[in-house]
Amino acid sequence: MIREVTLSDLDRCYEIETSAYAGDEAASREKIEKRILTYPEGFIVLEIDGAVVGFVNGGATDRVQMSDEAFKELVGHDPAGSQIVIMSVVVHPAHHRRGYASRLLDAFIDKMTRMNKQAIHLICQTELIDFYANHGFCYRGASASDHGGLSWHEMTLELASHQTVNQSVNQTE
Repeated sequence: MIREVTLSDLDRCYEIETSAYAGDEAASREKIEKRILTYPEGFIVLEIDGAVVGFVNGGATDRVQMSDEAFKELVGHDPAGSQIVIMSVVVHPAHHRRGYASRLLDAFIDKMTRMNKQAIHLICQTELIDFYANHGFCYRGASASDHGGLSWHEMTLELASHQTVNQSVNQTE
């Protein structure tokens, strides 16, 4: 079941974040708590057999700057913003290779489309470029972000064109 996060999910989300991301790449418990409290509409979790196994979260803005580390603490977040910046797409390592990240990402994209957001932006590691491209994201280039001391790539999904593609696919099925 995919649902909106609640504060009672905080410890499990923090456990998943720290088990899946190395060192400074992982968000702190405080950052995750702030994301839950500030923008629960932009934070969904996947529950399997009553336990949260993964989540996607992001913030909204009208000015996207992917290298802005302060935005990870929702500085500059505006719930009415037309642009979504994903901060985490994460599944606990014990649940990898089951399609859960795809289910979460698809649900997140659908939710942001229903919320009339214009685009979703993210940064990812090289090995995930194809994963996001398979979900309709377009590669924008190397990112100026050095989050966690790593090099990143920027990708964007324009929701209006994504919605049009999905409607065309649905009409031909």
